[in-house]
Amino acid sequence: MSRLQKAAAAIAATAAISLLASACTGSSNNTATDNPNKDVTITFWHGWTAANEVQAINANVKAFEKVHPNIHVKVQGNITDDKINQALRAGGANAPDVVSSFTTDNVGKFCSSHAFADLTPYLKKSGIDAAKTFPKPMLDYTQFQGTRCALPLLGDAYGLYYNKAAFKDAGITSPPRTLSEFKADAVRLTKSKGDSYSQLGYMPDWHGYESTVTHLGAQWSNKYFDADGKSDVAKDPGFTAMFKWQQDMVKSLGGFTKLEKYRTTFGDEFGAKNPFQTGQVAMAIDGEWRASMTKDAGVKFGIGVAPFPVPDDQAGTYGKGYTTGTIIGVANTSAKKNAAWELVKFMTTDTDAVVSFANAIHNVPSTFAALKSPQLDKDPNFRTFVAIAQNANSTTTPASVNGGAYQLTLQDFGYANESGKQPDLAAGLKGVDTQVDKDIAQAK
Repeated sequence: MSRLQKAAAAIAATAAISLLASACTGSSNNTATDNPNKDVTITFWHGWTAANEVQAINANVKAFEKVHPNIHVKVQGNITDDKINQALRAGGANAPDVVSSFTTDNVGKFCSSHAFADLTPYLKKSGIDAAKTFPKPMLDYTQFQGTRCALPLLGDAYGLYYNKAAFKDAGITSPPRTLSEFKADAVRLTKSKGDSYSQLGYMPDWHGYESTVTHLGAQWSNKYFDADGKSDVAKDPGFTAMFKWQQDMVKSLGGFTKLEKYRTTFGDEFGAKNPFQTGQVAMAIDGEWRASMTKDAGVKFGIGVAPFPVPDDQAGTYGKGYTTGTIIGVANTSAKKNAAWELVKFMTTDTDAVVSFANAIHNVPSTFAALKSPQLDKDPNFRTFVAIAQNANSTTTPASVNGGAYQLTLQDFGYANESGKQPDLAAGLKGVDTQVDKDIAQAK
């Protein structure tokens, strides 16, 4: 699922999550009195469905049970956020003890409604310094307003994919590092064919796969909210610069109408006919999973991976990118929180467990120790994303009380701006701030 699709799913689930505040999980009580050394069975819910993913998660659970023979784990996969919300709202014996979710945008509500237990006391009790254990962006998307109700369970990083054969044909010897170099390469790689293309250097439209406002915004290190929690996109110069860059790219590569017509010829993003895999576009922004997908699709040309270029005036930050990932936490309705914490701690901080899981499902490890492990997949393309995840300048999108609604508001403005429906950039960004603040106030 793409980042924007996750945001949309988060908003769809937010209404259900909001009910948690007045349900049994609405209490901030974080007391755990169970004895984790006694024989106990806990329930773990996750969303993975692919055979290799399920096998990998089950292998880690078995490894945990070997270390903790008294704690038995009942695993349930293919769990959606909607199912999580319903179960946590109802509580009782059928509710899970440990929950993982792909939707980081729901962390704000999980924390503020106390649906997930505050993990700070557990980290302290276990002697775990979170800042020394997990990269900062991963810490950022697993907490809300000082409450850490989740921990990262593998991550995703975004970078630049490029077609080596197309680069060679165009006489380009290395991937671009700055956005001016990127623009020059994209124009050079573009081959028009009447009112269409035989090859496009890069798809700059906001409807392009993964070329979203949030993913690209990380290259400007954009700040979405001010110190008071108010939307700040109109004042942050990075957003204005990003939208102007995008509009310039659209004009330089043929214009919005021509690009949109070409986009309709693209195959499914997660299928074999992804436009980068078919050679329809020569460069694309995407996550670490794309490398294995190109192999599965039998792509014939060489694939190159590099960090996505940065603004020319931020050349020294090259190597950064957008990061996100899967979260895991302890249900506040659980009567077995101490035992549940033992599983969460193992899954998120045991280096062998994190590395084996990352290698199996081709996601980025979520601890410093795992990122530096010699046992980690040594594929150079994958290692590019490992480096992006560790880069001190990499960023993520902040949690909000109403999930990813602010991201969709900003993305919707992007659609209107590029199509000419809202050409006034300054006024449009002020409108985004007004709408985001209104939505958050209503959610509170």
